[in-house]
Amino acid sequence: MNTPYDSLYLFIGGKWIDADGRKTATVRNPATEEIIGQVPLATADELDLALEVAQKGFEQWRNTVPAERARVLKRAADLILERTAHIAAQMTLEEGKPIGEAMDEVTRAAEYFEWFAESARRIDGRVVPANRPGVLQLVKRQPIGPVAAFTPWNFPAITPARKLSAALAAGCSVILKPGEESPSTALALARALDDAGLPKGVLQVVFGVPDEVSSQLIASPIIRKVTFTGSVPIGRLLSSRAAEGVKPITLELGGHGPVLVFDDADVERAAVEGVANRFRGTGQVCISSTRFLVQRGVYQQFVDQFVAATKALRVGNGMHPHTQVGPLANLRQLNKMEELVADAVAKGAQVLAGGEALPGPGFFFAPTVLADVPMDARVMHEEPFGPIAILMPFERLVDGLAEANRLPYGLSAYAFTSNARTAIDVADGLEAGMIGINQYRIVATELPFGGIKESGHGSEGGIEGIEHYLTHKFISQV
Repeated sequence: MNTPYDSLYLFIGGKWIDADGRKTATVRNPATEEIIGQVPLATADELDLALEVAQKGFEQWRNTVPAERARVLKRAADLILERTAHIAAQMTLEEGKPIGEAMDEVTRAAEYFEWFAESARRIDGRVVPANRPGVLQLVKRQPIGPVAAFTPWNFPAITPARKLSAALAAGCSVILKPGEESPSTALALARALDDAGLPKGVLQVVFGVPDEVSSQLIASPIIRKVTFTGSVPIGRLLSSRAAEGVKPITLELGGHGPVLVFDDADVERAAVEGVANRFRGTGQVCISSTRFLVQRGVYQQFVDQFVAATKALRVGNGMHPHTQVGPLANLRQLNKMEELVADAVAKGAQVLAGGEALPGPGFFFAPTVLADVPMDARVMHEEPFGPIAILMPFERLVDGLAEANRLPYGLSAYAFTSNARTAIDVADGLEAGMIGINQYRIVATELPFGGIKESGHGSEGGIEGIEHYLTHKFISQV
């Protein structure tokens, strides 16, 4: 509970620039509401310097042999693992999630650096037989150029890790702008890379007013690739800015994950594990299950078990080892939960658990279960991004799929059934980039992470993750 919070910096050209004498943004512990730090905000001149340095860093890093790039990334992974306890504590202080979840996130962030270290050694091309004698035809894959990467506050280790590890493995330089509300975790990753021997100028970490930073970075001709994780509205805005420069962009946006539970499913498992999945990270997880669509024959059984498991959750400060659900990350999220529940109740929804903010300091909201939610309620259309679960019955497979696919989101979806034919049909019918059948854990370093429809395009992780940072060059030689 007495873990000190690290000092905060900009990282430009291999130099750590502190907050003295400049504009800053406040970092607040969401469990206590205490101010724990001031994050320095980059000036326009410093962003120009970051761009200039990133261009020079790219020229050096792209010519660094893959084996050396792999060595740096592996060493960074080792350093992150060695520092797991410290980084996780920083994450819990600034973002609020339970310390066990934070430890797991840091470990998985290190796994991405290790995975893409190996990918750096496997960037190959091909020789294509020519249809004319004496012609050599080659296809080479080369790094696309300096990257502007934007990450949110909710997963401050694993989201930057996905982007940094793949881009650096490909040979790109990166300017990373993490969320200002959870800056220390991202800086800890940058520190590990710096200590691992990443050449100065290959990575810059900047903070600032998000709209000002994104507009300046994306408009620069130096930036050749954009990657963003965050909300749908901001994704649209950054996509339009990237399009002005005809720059490719990878988008991982919001979701409203449906879960289909069929009559023949292991209902207790679907309910109990569903509670753990829904309220992990206080519901501030883009791939979380939010709408539990349960076939009529087992609906009441599912409701009873889901509500009981929800009421048993331990809510509290994430630094306490027994806490299962921490605070929301900020006051905005707390206010949004109150608004969504009030709107649903006013329109006829039943609150089966929770439904209100908890007393005392901190942005705590009780894990909430809603049933009989009418279709005109906001929560049926907006991603809750907080500890709210929606339970509703369905009759036939076609009805469940219709509701699951009703929204423009397409990030994650889940289904529980013991029937192999149903599993095939529902997996084929669900409109989502990631689908779990009889399980909620669908994220792994070796698998692609991304959505479809308004949940974004492009994937991170897996063999697909590095492709977005590479270009294909065709060479024909006589």
